[in-house]
Amino acid sequence: MTWPFARKALTFSGGVHVPGLKTQTADLPIRRLPFPDTLSIPLLQHVGDAARPIVGVGEHVERGQPIAEPTSDRSVAMHAPATGRVSAIGLAPNAAGHMAPAIFLEVNIDSSQENAFERPTNIDTLSAPQLILAIQMAGLVGMGGAAFPTHRKLALRVGQRIDQAIVNGAECEPYLTSDYRIMIEEPENVMRGIEIVLRITGAKEAVIGVEDNKPLAMAALRKCVPPGRPIRVQALQTKYPQGASRMLIKALNGREIPTGGHAADVHVELSNVSTVAAIGELLPAGRGMIERVVTITGPGVDRPGNYRIPIGVSLRYALECAGLRNNAAAVLSGGPMLGTAIARLDVPITKGVLGIVVLTEKELSLKPQPVYACIRCGHCIDVCPLGLNPARLGALAENQEYETMASEFNLTTCFECGSCSFVCPSNIPLVHHFRIAKASLRRKRNLQSRSEPGTNKSQ
Repeated sequence: MTWPFARKALTFSGGVHVPGLKTQTADLPIRRLPFPDTLSIPLLQHVGDAARPIVGVGEHVERGQPIAEPTSDRSVAMHAPATGRVSAIGLAPNAAGHMAPAIFLEVNIDSSQENAFERPTNIDTLSAPQLILAIQMAGLVGMGGAAFPTHRKLALRVGQRIDQAIVNGAECEPYLTSDYRIMIEEPENVMRGIEIVLRITGAKEAVIGVEDNKPLAMAALRKCVPPGRPIRVQALQTKYPQGASRMLIKALNGREIPTGGHAADVHVELSNVSTVAAIGELLPAGRGMIERVVTITGPGVDRPGNYRIPIGVSLRYALECAGLRNNAAAVLSGGPMLGTAIARLDVPITKGVLGIVVLTEKELSLKPQPVYACIRCGHCIDVCPLGLNPARLGALAENQEYETMASEFNLTTCFECGSCSFVCPSNIPLVHHFRIAKASLRRKRNLQSRSEPGTNKSQ
């Protein structure tokens, strides 16, 4: 049967209502960014191990051709985003501020840049292990920002059971609309991808969670649900951070991921809607991931939109195409709540980049806001989606009592959504304190592990 919309929009406890700020791009169709003269394709664009080049300097490559192979189960393949010539293989800067191995490609400006490297496949004939391998060789990683290798996420451990596949179409972060446009313009790809996920995991049903401020997306998806398939579209209340994995699963089925656990621990496979759409598009065509849709928006650009961008395009080039304004003061990878500031523009756009937000001095309010003492109003406790006590954690952080934060107040459970900082009337930078605490604990654990007997200190 085809399941109808549920009338009630579901949600979770806590959270905040932040300005959506999506009107700049929500109604703009996806546009293709022009190809640049050069591309820099990092060999590590995901959580795991870098890929190994299988092309040499000076070699001609076609758009879509494999150019790097996986080195382990924690690695994925890389493909040429454009037809051109390999000009170098070496180190290049990345958004984290490090130098990392990359393949440099000189784009052939005379090429039509059609995807000439396709191997159409009848996916109905493939087993689950074969589908997982195909996903790895297609170079797919999570497109919701985490960039975890998709094949590893879908591969079940021994004794593991998945009974529900959840597709995250919430997109609760302000400014971002790339997932929204994918749901409206590519619902067929979403459905094909869901069918593949169901086959791999053995889940009996799939639920697509979409915030109720996106009725056009819900309608487009519902129209494409195959007759008789156990796939439904579920409305969610528009609230931040509705798209966080713990909150989404809690809202849709009431299950709670244990501390330190994952969605699979509660028998759920959770994927971003753009990732699922990419599975549905690339696997049947036998193509690799060479581009993605990125929202480029904010008051700091003249031509905001959702752009289909080749992997490896420099951020500076993409922003110039979008009309970077002279008064731009900050560039964020991701949205203003969970995104990170980018220190330099000469870095490539990678598979995990879902949005670029450009802010001006007006939005940043460069005049420092005074920080006052905690007034114990309890607002941060009310909005914390995990039921933590941010006020208490903040007080401990100021005294550098990091171990107590972790052992008694579940610091590591916090995923830094920023809801507490957003509502704090004293302007206390709570999330900033939590990040410092976590970093300090990580450094301490690393030093302890290196000093343990039998540890190879040269590693």
